[in-house]
Amino acid sequence: MHKHLSIKPQKILAALFVLALMASLTSFGKGTASAQTPQSDGIVCTYGPSFTLTTNDGYIGTPDGNVVYMWGLSAGSDPFQYPGPVLCVTQGDTVTIVLHNTLNRKTSLIFPGQENVLADGQPDGPEFSGTTLTSLAKTAAANGGSVTYSFVVQRPGTYIYQSGTETDIQVPMGLFGALVVRPVGHPDWLYDDPSTAFNPTHEYISLFSEVDPELSSAMELNRPFNPRNYHPRYWFINGRGLPDTLAPNFASWLPGQPYGALVRITPYHPVLNPLPAAVRYLSVGSMDYPFHPHGNNVRVVGRDGNLLESSTFEDLAYDKFSIPVGPGQTWDTLFTWQDAEAYSESNPVPVTVPNILDMVFGTFFSGSPYLGSQGQIPVGTTVQNQCGEYYHIAHNHALYQLTSWGVVMTGMGTYTRIDPPTGCP
Repeated sequence: MHKHLSIKPQKILAALFVLALMASLTSFGKGTASAQTPQSDGIVCTYGPSFTLTTNDGYIGTPDGNVVYMWGLSAGSDPFQYPGPVLCVTQGDTVTIVLHNTLNRKTSLIFPGQENVLADGQPDGPEFSGTTLTSLAKTAAANGGSVTYSFVVQRPGTYIYQSGTETDIQVPMGLFGALVVRPVGHPDWLYDDPSTAFNPTHEYISLFSEVDPELSSAMELNRPFNPRNYHPRYWFINGRGLPDTLAPNFASWLPGQPYGALVRITPYHPVLNPLPAAVRYLSVGSMDYPFHPHGNNVRVVGRDGNLLESSTFEDLAYDKFSIPVGPGQTWDTLFTWQDAEAYSESNPVPVTVPNILDMVFGTFFSGSPYLGSQGQIPVGTTVQNQCGEYYHIAHNHALYQLTSWGVVMTGMGTYTRIDPPTGCP
């Protein structure tokens, strides 16, 4: 099947027109500025503890040039976005989330890892039609219904929130997001333990998801879909595939996909940069994603909102090269990059650098093997390097998921950018 047949041609043209129109506007980032900090990279928080989430539908672009119909959750009256906002709260907060439903079917939200959730002031629980389970939580009716959820967050960590209704349809369609709970008094710790301290200017989130365009087409045309036929063709980090994952937060050409996935750090230094970066990994996909940053370990300090320690408070954190993030799981990690050999012009690499005519220059290569240095670039070469920084790819090691419907190097991948110790202009 040709992959662009999943949406009618007129639908594609209409969607492209809408995307182009929205990309020409600058109000998207500004529309969420009251709730979100529009930094170019890193986690973008929508701050609570009270939130209003509205279901919307819209279109996302994929790196192979396709346009896919999706659902999403937006803050208040903000435009459609995929995935939903990152909700940031503090341990002990009473979180209140009002869900407004504009879709043509009922929906709900569940909060794995949270206890004693209330719905409209009563203990939340499943809904049934006779003896048939229809929802894991109280629903908001189709076409305008609302429900209010509330709970007290007991533990810091990283959590998922998602639809609890028709989960095999509504979650793959985009009704999900991340919930970040920070320790009291220590917003720069992952957990209530000093061993989890991180540099607050280097905090990142990688939310993994997947899309089956046949499911999306069925929902757009209001046709039935058998979940047994579910077959994802796209794999995303924060709602984008490579190279869109490298674009900044709120990139104007990705109006419905506001969150980038570039991890940007500086080398470890005992004085200038003693603290690691924090990377929070989550998955709402249907399978394990063996993800890893090339050539580097992460230090796993928490899983599913639980600090890794024994009953005697022994530190059980460990280093791991590949992180197999399973469906519904979250991993809290610390990440440090060390310039172990400290190679420089005065401490050159112990190899002969080939003649410039014998080398192939990658887009992100500075022309010099030394951090913070820029070398000679052949005339006509396109280079994205800004100040001699390094780039390491980070990707899903199930390589078919590093594609977009078969187009290689366009799926679940991003880069780790290592800036010189003095930073970039």
